[in-house]
Amino acid sequence: MAPKWRDLADRLAEQIKNGEYAPGAQLPQIRELVDAGEGSKATVHQAYKALEAEGLVTSTRGHGTVVRPRTPLKRLGIARYDKAKWRDGDEVAFIADRVASGRAYKRDEQTQTVSRVEANSLVAEGLGVSVGSEVYARARLVKEGTQPTHTLTSYYRPEHVEGTRIVDATPGPAGRGGGYRVLYDAGYEIDHMREALFARVPTADEVQLLQLPAGEPVVELHRTTYTADGTAVEFAVGIHSASRFAWEYDFKVPDSAAKDRKGQE
Repeated sequence: MAPKWRDLADRLAEQIKNGEYAPGAQLPQIRELVDAGEGSKATVHQAYKALEAEGLVTSTRGHGTVVRPRTPLKRLGIARYDKAKWRDGDEVAFIADRVASGRAYKRDEQTQTVSRVEANSLVAEGLGVSVGSEVYARARLVKEGTQPTHTLTSYYRPEHVEGTRIVDATPGPAGRGGGYRVLYDAGYEIDHMREALFARVPTADEVQLLQLPAGEPVVELHRTTYTADGTAVEFAVGIHSASRFAWEYDFKVPDSAAKDRKGQE
């Protein structure tokens, strides 16, 4: 038999998912549910903490317990890197996600810092350089309005980006078309990428920076970008608030057997 707080949390969760409590709506005060016979103050408090841990609500002093927005941004897969967006236009990746989601954006919702750092083992492997080599780190914090959604730090070999807009710390993308357009103009046209994703518990600094509610995981992205000859021109690490994105991929299904048959002809 489930404890009383669990039953209450499950009923409230069902009401939230059914739309009885809309995003942004405040749940009843703990005293109201106690008076309605839902249990003791401790029971209701524990139920609310469970809802918060499940990412359904946020609780803040002075604002009570509020239902979190449940419409995540579309975080496009390969479509967000379409060359027509950044080479021929000005739709950099984070803007492409907003456009696909029907959401407003401002270019300065991406802030950044640029520095030269020593490559750790992860960055060194991604860029194909030695551990300890100096690389450029371009760290961005992206917000939707005032709400942080993710961070993204791109690492570059100095010889690829020295003196370009990529190493300019002005907020927003690195000029028209962003970083990929800068690389393109410098003779490094991107050709293919490798992305790896995994979820994990956030660090204390990430909780504060991304304003994460209790119990919210993050999705970490590792992206390596190559030219046609296999030169790695960017290695990026992104930390995404898990509930603020819906990851979407559209790709052709491979048929390796067909390639084998063709080679035998």
